[in-house]
Amino acid sequence: MTIVVWIILGLVIGALAKVMMPGQDGGGFIMTALLGIAGAVVGGSIASAVGLASFTGLNAPGIVIAVLGAMLLLGIHRMIRSRAS
Repeated sequence: MTIVVWIILGLVIGALAKVMMPGQDGGGFIMTALLGIAGAVVGGSIASAVGLASFTGLNAPGIVIAVLGAMLLLGIHRMIRSRAS
């Protein structure tokens, strides 16, 4: 996939994670895309490590795992930010 497709998918996944975990996050367009891309990597890595599944392409289980990974990262980000303030 090209970088443009990864950015678009990252935006969709990051936006889904933010919708499922409402709150003040800020960051805008770039942070949402990075959250989604990193969430896909983290979620896919965890799922593969525990033997849940291996992902070879864009499919529904992959999107779900990516959103869950993005939600995990968003939760960690919120915990760190709340302790810093």
